[in-house]
Amino acid sequence: MRQSADAHADYLAGRRSTLVSVAVNLALSLAQAVAGLWAGSQALLADALHSLSDLVSDFVVLLAGHHGRKDPDSDHHYGHQRYETAAALVLGCLLLAVGLGMLWSAVGKIQHPQGSQAVKPIALWVAVVALLSKELLFRYMLAVAKRVRSGMLVANAWHARSDAASSLVVALGIGGNLLGYHVLDPVAAIVVGLMVARMGAKFGWDALNDLMDRAADAETVEAIRQTILETPGVQGVHDLRTRKMGDQVLVDVHLEIDADLTVAEGHAIAAEAHRRTMASHGVLSVMTHVDPVYTSATEAHR
Repeated sequence: MRQSADAHADYLAGRRSTLVSVAVNLALSLAQAVAGLWAGSQALLADALHSLSDLVSDFVVLLAGHHGRKDPDSDHHYGHQRYETAAALVLGCLLLAVGLGMLWSAVGKIQHPQGSQAVKPIALWVAVVALLSKELLFRYMLAVAKRVRSGMLVANAWHARSDAASSLVVALGIGGNLLGYHVLDPVAAIVVGLMVARMGAKFGWDALNDLMDRAADAETVEAIRQTILETPGVQGVHDLRTRKMGDQVLVDVHLEIDADLTVAEGHAIAAEAHRRTMASHGVLSVMTHVDPVYTSATEAHR
């Protein structure tokens, strides 16, 4: 019951941070779009599009968080944790598409430099406000994501950090434009597009690997191995395999147990190894197989 209460509290904290991100991104995308159109800044319009993609990704995160909490059912025996991974894949594809769109537009503007124009000073003020807002949002969201240990929320937080970095580039490009270097505004848009596309490709590739049953990292696998080996009665471990399931791990393992023990005794040892693993790591399920270990005395008796 306590674990369930903690999980619910983590869900509420993650949902609250995402709703804060929705509010911030909605306000910024509107402000950047209006200011970008009025000031004639392509870089600020690109950043507005980036903020709008954040807003969409926030809704994807909310949807995945809601469905990912569902209990196992007849169609999903292991639960619905991979909703988070699927959401991360959608988020990655979205970012990649937005980034490529920014690049296409900005490169076209550079190829026709006569289209470059001086922007109005308000564009710089809006870019600076966006930079500060996104950096503060990143710090808040990352703190919550680490507390609730959600990879999807961590990805969304770093998405906010990429926004802060893009807003910095936009501010520099607009500043250069105001100093007379008009081409710097579309150049800044290109840099933002590259940053967004790169992050989208990374998130999408990581999510795709998790959906293809990628194993847990070596440190986690070794920690699970040590926990099982420290279980009284377990003489060895082999064929330890893991699969990512959202932010959790599925484990399959063969336990080496004294062949002289009864079936009930061997089962009790396997059950204790299961309990310890579930209690010490972010493990969703442990499937154990007991292999008998024959001592010399047992072999002589046989």
